[in-house]
Amino acid sequence: MTRSKNKPPPGATPPANPPPTLPPTLPPTPPLTPVSSGYSDAARVAVQETTARVHEMHRAIAGKSFDVLTRIPVISGPAAFAQAMHDAIAGGVYAAIHHGTGGVLGAAAMIERALPEGEGPPNRAVSSVRSALNAAFGDHLAGTQNVLAIAMGIYVDGREIPLDSDSLRAAFPAAGQRLCIFIHGLAFDEHCWESPPGDRGERSEYTASTLNFGPRLQAEFGFTPLYLRYNTGLPIADNGTRLAILFEQLLAVWPEPVEELLLIGHSMGGLIARNACEQAAAGKLVWPQLTRMLICLGSPHLGSPWEKLGHAAHTALQLSDITAPLGKIAAARSQGIKDLRHGPASSADSPATEHGIALRFLGSTLTDDVDHPLAEWFGDGLVTLGSATSHPITGNVKSTRLGGIGHMALLTEPRVYAQISTWLQEDEHE
Repeated sequence: MTRSKNKPPPGATPPANPPPTLPPTLPPTPPLTPVSSGYSDAARVAVQETTARVHEMHRAIAGKSFDVLTRIPVISGPAAFAQAMHDAIAGGVYAAIHHGTGGVLGAAAMIERALPEGEGPPNRAVSSVRSALNAAFGDHLAGTQNVLAIAMGIYVDGREIPLDSDSLRAAFPAAGQRLCIFIHGLAFDEHCWESPPGDRGERSEYTASTLNFGPRLQAEFGFTPLYLRYNTGLPIADNGTRLAILFEQLLAVWPEPVEELLLIGHSMGGLIARNACEQAAAGKLVWPQLTRMLICLGSPHLGSPWEKLGHAAHTALQLSDITAPLGKIAAARSQGIKDLRHGPASSADSPATEHGIALRFLGSTLTDDVDHPLAEWFGDGLVTLGSATSHPITGNVKSTRLGGIGHMALLTEPRVYAQISTWLQEDEHE
């Protein structure tokens, strides 16, 4: 493989790291409130916030009705009295629900705090629920120090691996000098990269319906697969900063001298990886100089149409006093989701490509024919073809489109792996 002039040859010691503009570690956020226990506290907040919104809607509807009645001279007095009684009774009912829920779930939270941590292996179903909660309210969970907030890290068998040489050597006994890091998308965790049991596609021919990319890349190209888990509800730029720092720390303690990095991100994961590359390159960190390629699978580089629709619905709900409480509920979605509306800001000049990082964008469509009139409109069901593959970036950038593949199928589709393999082989001969 012919390497970029910015990258050291195999076996060379990574260049000394100049003072980065990024902080070497992320300082812990001081708890503004007591640490929340988890599901009980999250449920309490959700129920109380929903109760408050329903109360606001009830009050708005009743207010419009009483406003009409109080304008009629003959019944204005009785109507005003009835309104006062209504407001007092309704306020008492909603207050009882609010405080009653707080008391019951507050007690549940105390019990939950006292429960010992499980000694068995992490439950995958619980992990999936936690990932979904982080997608919807991850910024709130992190801001309130809730234990459900996911910490970014490298995970193996559902557990986070400490970033020290001994722990990494124990978790990766066959650790190599070439690393491939998989970065999941919104509302998922590292398990999404796994094929369903009994459908592994381990044969050399691409005849199975699904395929585990990590083991195949290790067998064919010598990449040690690592899987990231992170809080998808945090702002994309925040996660990009955290990822840039994590990679720098990982390279410093990896059991072997790292020669090469390959990054593969799905959906939001591709956007966060792009952001991390940009920040790290601008901050003159070491790892971009060792990064060979970033592959984005179904990433909304031009924004997600579903989040654009969500923003439009929120704006419409704000137009009426009656529906405004529903608008507040819609607005409670995480900043990570909101960031998907526009996608990352892009220009022709990219610090990532200037550092020799090859960018590869892959989009898919539900129609078998990528040129079908509906292909661009529907895309993979969540991201349009144009958003997944269009960009203004110049340099070593390529994109491709595949038909008949849905958004989540991109994670284990054999044809997607075949394209990844093609890109890697082409890069070796460039």
